Amino acid sequence: MIITCNCGEKKFTLPDNSIPVSGRMVQCGFCGSKWKQFPVEAIRKKETILSPAAKQIKAKPISPRKSISQKKPIKPKKKVVKKTREINLYSPEYLAKKHGIKIKDSEPKVSKESVDKDKGSFGFYSSLLVFFVFVIFISRTLYFAQSFIITLIPGSEFYLSYFFENIKNIFEIWKNLIANY
Repeated sequence: MIITCNCGEKKFTLPDNSIPVSGRMVQCGFCGSKWKQFPVEAIRKKETILSPAAKQIKAKPISPRKSISQKKPIKPKKKVVKKTREINLYSPEYLAKKHGIKIKDSEPKVSKESVDKDKGSFGFYSSLLVFFVFVIFISRTLYFAQSFIITLIPGSEFYLSYFFENIKNIFEIWKNLIANY
């Protein structure tokens, strides 16, 4: 389907199914004008339905459009010169004058971020290392106190043996994983 802009300067080719029967808003990429475009077949059907009297009313003389071959003269683009600011927007004078903010330069403020950078952060890997040391400490403490815990709580023997068996299995899995790769 070929549609023509209202300015008469450009024609556009569109797929037939891109404009529904209810119409669609389109915009000319050349002049920027917008209009509602209906499918060409729907426009032709409306014209054939009109009575002869309506055709006479519709047949008013239309002003001739400019030919497509005529092009608008291309104007050279003006070079935009960026003006420099006479005053800095963050200067103490400007802030005091415009916003009523007074800045004292006696002591520089220390932000919380700079304090944190000086201290250093604990980090993920440090936390992971502390976690593993804690788990190893707890498991070794349970291993050495196993006989004492069993004498105090006789039902805990099954749970402690199950815990240490799982620890041994995990250790074997890691050992085999490292040995194979």
